[in-house]
Order: sequence, then structure tokens, then C-alpha cells
Amino acid sequence: MLITAGPTYEKIDPVRFIGNYSSGKMGFALAEECARRGAQVTLVAGPVNVQCSAPGIQRIDVESAEEMYRAAIDAFDSCDAAILCAAVADYRPATVAQEKIKREGDDMVLRLTPNPDIAAELGRRKRKGQVMVGFALETDHEQQNAAKKLEKKNLDFIVLNSLRNEGTCFRSDDNQISIISRNGQKDFPRKPKAEVAADIIDELEQII
Repeated sequence: MLITAGPTYEKIDPVRFIGNYSSGKMGFALAEECARRGAQVTLVAGPVNVQCSAPGIQRIDVESAEEMYRAAIDAFDSCDAAILCAAVADYRPATVAQEKIKREGDDMVLRLTPNPDIAAELGRRKRKGQVMVGFALETDHEQQNAAKKLEKKNLDFIVLNSLRNEGTCFRSDDNQISIISRNGQKDFPRKPKAEVAADIIDELEQII
């Protein structure tokens, strides 16, 4: 199993970065659940304060989207399945200052450039028999956006989170998800992330 988890940090200068609020808890819960069921897990983790407790998890720590991309590509060919749970930054600064940027004037323009699309590249490389699960965190048109991502990234199913569900998603111990596949949609009530992970792996076991 390949699992990605947590945020990525994209450097602006030696002390600043672009990031997001992902804690990594969902991805780590998935890794623990897979290991508990006997899988050998490669966990590619962004910068988080979460630890693995189960044996059978090889953890690879990364910081940027580019580093996560390389680690995921390296691990993917030898995996039966991949769960792409990380909140990867879509963009990074086009240039990184070598020294701390000083405040000068009122405005600063930061030019961004796209990061590599990990899910799209793994979906392109996916061979017969491999299974891929993606995540979508949406704020509007949730089902439509998730369904588009399912097709575009060549996923087998996608786990939809919504910021409309207060007290879930980022930094929370709970989550409330929908699982969307080409066969339809399954909605789940709010649960602790460890229980959500079990629901997701139950779904995965039906197709792997």
C-alpha cells in the first residue's frame, strides 16, 4: 500500500512558506488500519506532528509537493493500491529567496507556478490490477467536483470531504465523508477518523 498524508510546505524564503491546515490524522489513521489488516505500507508524510504505532509501516518524511511527488512515483510501481490522502499544494513560488525577504513598501507580488499533479501522474501510470483512491476537499459543488476528479485522475473511488461539515476535516479527530465511485455514492455519518479509515478500507477490500 502507498499512502500519502499531511500537507506540503512550499518555501517562499528560508523562514516562510505556503501551506495548509492539514494535520495528517486521516492519512495516518488509514496507514494504521491497513497495517492492522496485514498490509505492508509505505507512508509518504508531509510535515506533521503525528507518529505511527503499528508495525509494517515504512514512513518517508517529505516537505514539498515535489518531494512527495518523487517519493510517490518511486513507491507506486511495487504497490497493489495507493490512497492519496495528502493535501498537496497546487502551486509553489516560482522563485525562492535565499535570504529572508524584508518588508519594503506596501505591496509584494508573489508569482506562483504549478506543482506536479501526483494523482494524475499515478493514474496515468496505473497498471491493470492496481487500485487508486483519491480525496477531494470541496467548499462548493462538492459531488460534481469530486466526480470530475474521479474521472480525470483515473481513480477507482474518491473520498469526499466538505468544509460545510463543521468540526471535521482539518485539525479535527472526526470526519464525515462520502465515497463516490462509478457505481454511485455512499454517505457516512460523522465518526472518529480511525472509524472512517475502517470504512474506507472496507470499501477498498471489495475491489482489490
